[in-house]
Amino acid sequence: MKTIVPLLDLQAQYLPIRDELLAAIARVCDSQRFIMGPEVEALEAELASYLGVRDAIAVSSGTDALLVAMMALGIGEGDEVITSTYSFFATAGCIARLGAVPRLVDIDPVTFNLIPEQVRGALSPRTKAIIPVHLYGLCADMDPVLAIAADAGIAVIEDAAQAIGATYKGRQAGTMGQLGCFSFFPSKNLGAFGDAGLVTTNDPALAQDVRLLRNHGAQQRYFHDRIGGNFRLDALQAAVLRVKLPHLARWTEMRRANAARYRALFERAVEPGAGSPGSLDLPVEPVDRRHIYNQFIVRVPNRDAVRAILAERGIGTEIYYPVPFHLQGCFAYLGHRRGDFPAAEAAASSSLALPIYGELTAAQQEAVVEAMAAAIHQTAPRHA
Repeated sequence: MKTIVPLLDLQAQYLPIRDELLAAIARVCDSQRFIMGPEVEALEAELASYLGVRDAIAVSSGTDALLVAMMALGIGEGDEVITSTYSFFATAGCIARLGAVPRLVDIDPVTFNLIPEQVRGALSPRTKAIIPVHLYGLCADMDPVLAIAADAGIAVIEDAAQAIGATYKGRQAGTMGQLGCFSFFPSKNLGAFGDAGLVTTNDPALAQDVRLLRNHGAQQRYFHDRIGGNFRLDALQAAVLRVKLPHLARWTEMRRANAARYRALFERAVEPGAGSPGSLDLPVEPVDRRHIYNQFIVRVPNRDAVRAILAERGIGTEIYYPVPFHLQGCFAYLGHRRGDFPAAEAAASSSLALPIYGELTAAQQEAVVEAMAAAIHQTAPRHA
């Protein structure tokens, strides 16, 4: 009998805490306070404590977190912001929405995160900020990025949308730069029941600016000091996240345990090695970092053929991300061509996300590994 393994099973997380969640939602409904208010304020305090940061400002999404963070820094027309060409669209999209120019750099082929030395080479007199992305739940190499930014007198905005709970040399993702941005999209390790996000900072002036800008730039109702936006978080989402936050550490350890089990299973089933026929590259966790495995990304030759076979066998997968920013049609004006960022292009054509959610069973993981081994064998080149 075929074992069906979805890429993500939110029901498995929801059912054990269903009563808590419904009680929290009922609490908000009974209060009839749906926009901001005590639920949001309590969530902000709890997240600030969890992350060890001075201010945590709840916003409407991870995308809006990036947008309002850049607005707080005054980034706008003609400014340049350096970031990776390989990430979720919002990272570069928010730069462009403000009239600034995304200055793209390539990724380290092992960690999928930006290469600090390329950041240094991308600096110009117009550079206002660097946005390192902690992709898939693994922190970028932050010390050199922070040093480059300090030397240049520019800000660092951490895109920690996928990385709540990840650490770099003992420091929490989203707390090392001037601002950190998180997403609580339902598929994240800490997921809301819709869109939700967070901005973190240890700078009280920036915190004040973000709070102002998330509410149309108004501190007093109908009196607008700046042009902001509607980036407020719904109280219902805050209540849901408050129920889930105490479970986050355990859920993260479940994901990490599943990653360790995958490594042991794949070691016995599939040949390791970069790009050789019949091989599979597993995620890497540098010794100075704690990976929280928002995604478990493998790299495999003949990725699309392998994925099709996995689908036939009932294994859910996803491709994050098939087109780097420099090859997206909307960024054609940047003037990049295929071959400009070879590591990102190689990742886009070979990377595949496998199921990694905390409730994944050992039997399900064995089914994934068995299917992957068979798919790699089927798609490997045959030699006469």
